[in-house]
Amino acid sequence: MERLPSLLSPLSSFRSSLALRHAAVARFPIARASFGSSCQMEAEHYKFGPYKIDQKEVFYSTNLSYALVNLRPLLPAHVLVCPRREVKRFVDLTAEEASDLWISAQKIGRQLENYHKASSLTFAIQDGPQAGQTVPHVHIHIVPRKGGDFENNDEIYDAIDEKEKELKKTLDLDKERKDRSMEEMAKEADEYRKLFS
Repeated sequence: MERLPSLLSPLSSFRSSLALRHAAVARFPIARASFGSSCQMEAEHYKFGPYKIDQKEVFYSTNLSYALVNLRPLLPAHVLVCPRREVKRFVDLTAEEASDLWISAQKIGRQLENYHKASSLTFAIQDGPQAGQTVPHVHIHIVPRKGGDFENNDEIYDAIDEKEKELKKTLDLDKERKDRSMEEMAKEADEYRKLFS
């Protein structure tokens, strides 16, 4: 009989380690990217502030972030990366959301820079209305850059600000989004989705 507890000991240690592992996963969720499966993408719903985003516009997603093609791109491959949760200000993101957002931006930027044969990247956040944010949902602009795309390099920030203002005038919750067609945006998202499969 004394031998029975020693035989059960490895089993109870295994159960304890499983319990600890499950507790760690619950406390520190790891964002898993879901890029390749179009069936999975079709089942998901995305919001950008008060606006519904069609899954056809989304080309990359994790448990905490997603990336979409831009309605009004400044340059080819100008995309946005957003947290899935609707968060107005960067400081209101959880540590996990902020980390996942930037890791996603890094992966996306690397792939788009290579794909478009660019030589640099601009990452920009307009955090709050006085910073030029027009959609109240944190988002990172990723813009692959090439020599001479703007005469003065810092003009890109003015251009982003101007596009945000134009976008605010264009978007209306009671009207359909215009500018680039859904077909054009879906085609671009399909192209980019292949980079992450």
